[in-house]
Amino acid sequence: MPVTAFGVDLITFFHPGFWGVDTEDDIRRIGCTAPERIWATVMDALVAAGVSAVEVTFAPADVETAIRAFGSAAAFRDELSARGLRLVSGFWQPDDWAAPADQLADEAAAHAALLADAGATALVLGLPMRATTDAVPPRFVDLWAADQLADRVHHIGAATRQLGVVTAMHTEAHSVFCQPRDIDLLLMLTDPNYVGFCPDSAHITLSGGDPVAVATRHRERIAISHWKDAAGPMSTDVVIDASIHERHREFMRPLGAGTVDWPAWADVMGSSRGGDLALLELDACADPVAELRSAITHLRALGVA
Repeated sequence: MPVTAFGVDLITFFHPGFWGVDTEDDIRRIGCTAPERIWATVMDALVAAGVSAVEVTFAPADVETAIRAFGSAAAFRDELSARGLRLVSGFWQPDDWAAPADQLADEAAAHAALLADAGATALVLGLPMRATTDAVPPRFVDLWAADQLADRVHHIGAATRQLGVVTAMHTEAHSVFCQPRDIDLLLMLTDPNYVGFCPDSAHITLSGGDPVAVATRHRERIAISHWKDAAGPMSTDVVIDASIHERHREFMRPLGAGTVDWPAWADVMGSSRGGDLALLELDACADPVAELRSAITHLRALGVA
């Protein structure tokens, strides 16, 4: 199935330079005081970039901020539609993975209900981060830990399924669901009728995996995917703290400037559910419109779109 539509995860718009401010905290403050400015700016940029699908993410590019800007999830959906845009998914992760499974399911359902009202059909689930390898005591991602996590993910997936929203686990680098073995393990332990898969080509690359090989093994589980390029693997021995996501960005590259085999990736995605959509992601890009246009041009030049 060829790519016929392009979308973007809104983490792409988290560069302070795009907003004329100094830090990401400044962007969040704009979201608190002027949510309508956030969404008017983002939607104008999406139209200018030539994309038609949206994945919401952290505040202020989240569904809750959009509701504050427009009054309701339905009104947000209408605002997108008026510009030729549609919401396809939203990134979400619990504040506390140690909470009881029923509590996590209720939290996920509340968020998924907002996403569904705004038109989305997928909740992209962020999994817990690993501990630094040399942490004392060590924290192993073994069968017992994976089984405990799978139980929680099952409850989340069952709860969002009732709302018409599929839960898809996301492959964040340095998380418990990033290295090929981690991905194989958690997908084996989760029921495909309740839990889907969101492979991220860059984060699998950062984790030392071959994103095409990983996606090929689990193509029947793919509910949505993130199309992003990276320079190559990072060390698994780095300190994993609050700054790890910013350090990931040092290894991200504009689409076509990294190591991902895009024709092969597109071939796998084309045989998966929703394979006609290329959901692009460019972490905190200073000029997102130009970079998105360039990514679309590159994919079209390769003949995959």
